[in-house]
This record gives sequence, C-alpha cells and structure tokens, in this order.
Amino acid sequence: MLDTNVLLSGIAYPASVPGKIMSAWRHGSIEILLSAYILDELRRVLPRLANRHGLTLAEIEDLVDALSIQAEIIEPIPCAGSELRDADDLPVLGTLLSALETSGVDYLITGDKDLLVMAQRYPIVAPAQFWATHAGL
Repeated sequence: MLDTNVLLSGIAYPASVPGKIMSAWRHGSIEILLSAYILDELRRVLPRLANRHGLTLAEIEDLVDALSIQAEIIEPIPCAGSELRDADDLPVLGTLLSALETSGVDYLITGDKDLLVMAQRYPIVAPAQFWATHAGL
C-alpha cells in the first residue's frame, strides 16, 4: 500500500526511490493498494506541485483515473486515532487496517513520520527501507 507522499514523490521525481517503486508497480513486479481518500488527496495536492512534475490539470485527472484502475482500491475502516499524532492520517491507517484484514497487504510504504513512528505496531516502512529489501523487483 502506498501513501500519498510516496505517490507524489514518485510522480515528481521518477529517479527517486518512490519513483522506482512506482516503476516496479507499472512493470507488474508489485501490486499496490490505495483508497479513494489517498487518490482524492493526490488529486488535491498534485496541482500545487505542477512546477515539479509539469502535468496539466487534465493530465493529473487522467493520471489519478489510471491509478484508480491499476491499483486495488480498499475502503478504509473506521479506527480510533488516539495513537496518531496527526488526525489527518486516520483514513490512511484505516486503509492499512482494512487491507490487512481483506487483502493480505505486506506494508504501508510512507514517508510520513507520524505514521512511521507506528512501525512497531503495524507493518509500516519508509520507501528506502522497502526498496533496500526489494530492490531486485
């Protein structure tokens, strides 16, 4: 499962580790799970980063639509957020919990420090950590 920040970095910087993860996905080496929340967040944030990726609004819509078709879309389950430092991460954690229950997801890959601090409790890894383990994909 990819968090929005990994998608953003992968799109804006294709040679980065998140870019390599997305390339592995495009080549069928890994499967990705997302939620409508993550796709909506991507749709909201990408226009603000146009200077980094050069996509028009129409291209952003096409990209988000393609991602929604290529990824497995998981509905987040409601979860208590008392353990989260940032309440905005609740839908991401809810997506992970849903994916763990229904899809056998291996990891949430994120650069979000508020989620990474929960890695001892949940299967959450940074992009570099994932790539170091799975670089042969």
